[in-house]
Amino acid sequence: MLLFLFLLLLASPAAQAVLPSMAVGVNYGANADNLPPPKDVATFLAAHTTIDRVKLFDANPAFISAFANTGISLAVSLPNSALPSLADKTTGLDAARSWVRANLSPFVPATNVSLLLAGNEILLSPDPNLVVSLLPAMRRLAQALTLEGLTGVRVTTPHYLGILAPSDGIPSNARFRPAYDTKLFPPMLHYNNQTLNYALFRPNRGVYDPNTKLNYTSMFDAQMDAIYTAMKRLGYGDVPIAVGEAGWPTQADPGQLGVGVDEARDFNEGMLRVVSSGKGTPLMPNRKFETYIFSLFDENQKPGPIAEKHFGILNPDFTPIYDLGLLRQSDEATFKLRASLISEAVATSNFIHSGAPNPAPNPSPNPSPKPAPSGGGQWCVAKAGASDTDLQNNINYACGYVDCKPIQSGGACFDPNNVQSHAAFVMNAFYQANGRHDYDCDFKGTGVVTSNDPSK
Repeated sequence: MLLFLFLLLLASPAAQAVLPSMAVGVNYGANADNLPPPKDVATFLAAHTTIDRVKLFDANPAFISAFANTGISLAVSLPNSALPSLADKTTGLDAARSWVRANLSPFVPATNVSLLLAGNEILLSPDPNLVVSLLPAMRRLAQALTLEGLTGVRVTTPHYLGILAPSDGIPSNARFRPAYDTKLFPPMLHYNNQTLNYALFRPNRGVYDPNTKLNYTSMFDAQMDAIYTAMKRLGYGDVPIAVGEAGWPTQADPGQLGVGVDEARDFNEGMLRVVSSGKGTPLMPNRKFETYIFSLFDENQKPGPIAEKHFGILNPDFTPIYDLGLLRQSDEATFKLRASLISEAVATSNFIHSGAPNPAPNPSPNPSPKPAPSGGGQWCVAKAGASDTDLQNNINYACGYVDCKPIQSGGACFDPNNVQSHAAFVMNAFYQANGRHDYDCDFKGTGVVTSNDPSK
């Protein structure tokens, strides 16, 4: 049940001390209907935890501005769909500068944006256009940040461990998938210059690496060293590695073993010891690793298996689901009062989702959907009878992966301002951006693919 994505960074800032007072990052997703407003989240993290970095899944201004003057650094994400336009040789730099001006410049330096993530898991995309667009887009973004005076923002992109070729689990045998090791990663790296106990840092016999004569008793160490080995084979063992997403769920479907609060705590505590102690891994000794725990909150509106919804380390009232030693020492009575007041505010406040607009209080009576354009003669539309609640959930989910600015206030597709019209645009945009597979239009049974252009 381990979730693990990594980043390749230009530089690796130092972490703090070991448990319980280390500084660490966390992924902040908001695909839920019971979470506190972003400003309250930012204030709580700054005042009551040692969390000093937060990774967002988009560039929602409400979330970026919430972290102004908190001292917490942000990693902000671009949707996969934005990369091809940024990669264009003629217009890409202008497009990148426009994006930076619109999404980052208004908030920096009040908000400390330190990372810009170009897409997510691009190299596993079935769309070859996305894959070849990644590195040029990253270069244009780096140029744009320099030209706009945001020289403190680094550009990177998250990768899933699936980019490594299948192997026997021995770190020193690791290599990137065929073609990745010759055409994709050399230029990108140059640019960036088994058992349950084994996974959970619990006592175990370990996995012996006969090539290095090292015995690995931690899957996390083995995975980090596998990435390092694959990079070193290409001559880039000196490129710093950061952990973009790593976590363990606290709940799962009935009968699923190895999931629970104890397991999640053991994994995250073990990982934090590795990344923050300065001990490093067997092949990367004396190193610390910039790390973002997945995730800050449970997300009860996420689609998929139960485990997908339960990676959080905090409850919506900011009390810990389990103790990782990240809360600062503070007066117990004051903390309880604050949690009580915030709980009342959550119960009465409107849900704000990162990247997703709220439906209008009085939707237009006659919606005229304006779906995103299709390049293949097929569109994704909502099924007749889909409820507004389901459609809003679809918006909340898809806006984490595609650009939803057109349906935000002032956007080309904002009017008519209602859930049905906004969902029509977003569902189709998600479907088109992910390769127009039928399953990309499922949306828990509320979407359907049609060959009839709904805009006509």
